[in-house]
Amino acid sequence: MPKIQADDIELFYNISGTGKPLLLLAGFACDNSYWSLMMPHLTTKYQVIRVDNRGVGRSSTPTKPYTIQEMARDVSALLEHLYIDSVSVIGHSMGGQIAQELALNYPQKVQNLIIISSWAQANSIFHTIIETWGELPQTLDWQQYQKVILPWIFTEQFLSTPQAINQILQMAINYPFRPTAQALYHQSQAILHSDTSARIPEISCPTLVMVGKQDILTPVTFSEQLTQLISHAQLVLMENCGHGLLIESTHAVAEKILNFLDKSTIK
Repeated sequence: MPKIQADDIELFYNISGTGKPLLLLAGFACDNSYWSLMMPHLTTKYQVIRVDNRGVGRSSTPTKPYTIQEMARDVSALLEHLYIDSVSVIGHSMGGQIAQELALNYPQKVQNLIIISSWAQANSIFHTIIETWGELPQTLDWQQYQKVILPWIFTEQFLSTPQAINQILQMAINYPFRPTAQALYHQSQAILHSDTSARIPEISCPTLVMVGKQDILTPVTFSEQLTQLISHAQLVLMENCGHGLLIESTHAVAEKILNFLDKSTIK
């Protein structure tokens, strides 16, 4: 299994497909498997690199606190290890914050940027939710924890489909690389201490900002702020989608991503 030493951790990654490199960064509590439904669409044209952020999946779980900037530094180290000078980057939720930090601190490495269901500066409601999500694993078992989170991730239409919800719960329960309570706490704290709003106007690469119209966790206003702060950023609102649009509307999201990259990537 491919891993590299990045600072104080071992960072797990995998690579699929051929073509120009495309880096995928997942959100809070999620590892590289969160992108699984997207892979058949993206690997048709790109060499897709997926990462387990520190604290999740098969990457190390540090015992000390860490930051979004450190997670971006982990990714930069991976790109150097792979001899990749420039890459298109997609980040979902917390992964969108990591992607922003990568573009801000290593601008030469980010050719195109896609920020999905993310934010530059969140509000107090979001902070309260994330703080709670970081603390609850200390008292709830994994199945109960998933049931608390799911209503914030998916739309009412999706949640009204018992088969879909049961399938997600079973996948979560049976998944062999569950994050620890400590890891979730540290990731939540990294999110709470992250704010790119003062620096994000420095991002100059072609940028697509995408969000589900029914996202109640990272609402449309967050993505509108991102679009206003980043020069020439494009905003795409996805119909009938919530925060979990990668799962709820896989094909439509992949189509928007591929269209943007086709137009933006230097041939």
